Amino acid sequence: MGSFSDTVVAFEVVLADGRLVRATKDNEFSDLFYAIPWSQGTLGLLVAAEIKLIPIKEYMRLTYMPARGNLRELAQAYIDSFAPRDGDQSKVPDFVESMIYTPTEAVHMTGRYASKEEAKKKGNVINSVGWWFKPWFYQHAQTALKRGEFVEYIPTRQYYHRHTRCLYWEGKLILPFADQWWFRWTMGWLMPPKVSFLKATQGEAIRNYYHEMHVIQDMLVPLYKVADALEFQDREMEIYPIWLCPHRLFKLPVKTTVYPEPGFEEAHRQGDTEFAQMYTDVGIYYTPAPVFRGEAFDGAEAVRRMEKWLIENHGFQPQYAVSELNERDFWRMFDGSLYNSCREKYRAVGTFMSVYYKSKKGRKTEKEVREEEQKQLDNAYAELDQPVME
Repeated sequence: MGSFSDTVVAFEVVLADGRLVRATKDNEFSDLFYAIPWSQGTLGLLVAAEIKLIPIKEYMRLTYMPARGNLRELAQAYIDSFAPRDGDQSKVPDFVESMIYTPTEAVHMTGRYASKEEAKKKGNVINSVGWWFKPWFYQHAQTALKRGEFVEYIPTRQYYHRHTRCLYWEGKLILPFADQWWFRWTMGWLMPPKVSFLKATQGEAIRNYYHEMHVIQDMLVPLYKVADALEFQDREMEIYPIWLCPHRLFKLPVKTTVYPEPGFEEAHRQGDTEFAQMYTDVGIYYTPAPVFRGEAFDGAEAVRRMEKWLIENHGFQPQYAVSELNERDFWRMFDGSLYNSCREKYRAVGTFMSVYYKSKKGRKTEKEVREEEQKQLDNAYAELDQPVME
């Protein structure tokens, strides 16, 4: 329930001046250690990372729990599925995700690691979801709405890749018939299509369509605001299914680019601890319902409203997503104090593109981004060339 960077012990980075340094949380490069996550390679070249390994077992014991109600009730059921009200951390499962299929239906899933011996006990169901002919995972999970709660064991490696074949549910748009049994059995091994190939073969019209009539966004929001986020999405985009996954933001000794709400530990909200505030990744990936209905929909404007909502609710937009933020609002969403300090200290300005322009996509082409970045660099050099007044 966190990001990859939470497992990192040390980063090895080549700085702008060519030095190779090792940054840890308690050495002379500790500021760099805390600034690298979310910097998108704009502080130096990351060449190695030392990470903590987490012991796992051969299987995932997965429990599927159907839920019905309005969006606020579905959100609370999601929270209750993994965040015990008494705060007992021993009750927290190893894995959690939810899929909101409609404004009134969801399936919440919790998993814990299980040994091969446990999985193969008589009466237990093993489901190798990774086989090419198997139903797509999100459709398989949806059967809980008819079957009721059930438990099965999934090989751990296959569980990690449960959404790979169907690209969550985006595969349904790319190949509408690819989820049919006859395709899965005969050509399911072809899935998923290579995303880089799809992008390389897209024409301008297709790119514009995806920008204006399609949404691929993640909203990282405080856990207690998940219901508000779901209602906002339903009102502004009306996209289903929605993916939910918890994400801890740890209280660190310095204020990083992405950080928990100040004083969160005093509120004692469900899911929070003294050392971390619980957030949730709200995954919104699909074509909005208004587009299917033939109604007017402005994807760029919808994303701008989403970004405004995130800023107002101490949420964050992952930087791999298409962004409509201007630079001022980008730094309202993210905290740039440590990042910009490291940019100057380690002389990244003039060598590496700033994180805003590297993550800025939206309607700008790469050429436009580079031209804008060059203006920034020219201004920076002009300031450096100014004579020092004594």
